[in-house]
Parts: sequence; C-alpha cells; structure tokens
Amino acid sequence: MPKISVDKIEPGMTLLKPVTRGNMVMLNEGTELTEKMILKIRSMEIETIFIDGPSLQSIPREEMLAQLDMRFKKVENMPYMNLLKKIVREHKEGLYEQ
Repeated sequence: MPKISVDKIEPGMTLLKPVTRGNMVMLNEGTELTEKMILKIRSMEIETIFIDGPSLQSIPREEMLAQLDMRFKKVENMPYMNLLKKIVREHKEGLYEQ
C-alpha cells in the first residue's frame, strides 16, 4: 500500500483509501484514476494519496541495511535489541521482495 506524492500519480492507478477533504469523500477507495481526476486531486492541495499495489522503496536495499546497522550500533551488545534488529531486518527485507 504505497503512499505516494500526487505529482507521481498516473492514470490507471487505483485508490486504496478514499481521497477526502475535511469530512467529505471526494473519491472512493477502489476508484481507478483518470487524467481528469488527477488534475482535480492536484488542485485540492492534497500532498499524498494511497494507491493499490506493492510498496515502492525509496532507497536501495543495501543502503537500507546499512542504515539499520547504524541505528542499532550503540546497542548491539544487548541481546533483546539484537532480536529486535533481526525482526526489523526481516520485515524491511520483505518489503523489497514484493
């Protein structure tokens, strides 16, 4: 379920969550976007929307793993933190396999 910037949406993408403005639903979930709808969304000052499909990763897998190692470096001698790091690593690697 990628949350993407409205400047990256394209015709044919399908909404995973409704597009709302305040309490009003502008487009329902499951709506396939057209060029006209995209122009309307962009004119409503909405920054991001949720589209149906696999998550798109913004950084390469190797960089993500390096960042994870760096974040856990100060606590690498704590067994429970190593377990947490392993769980986070497995989850993050799974995001790249979709």
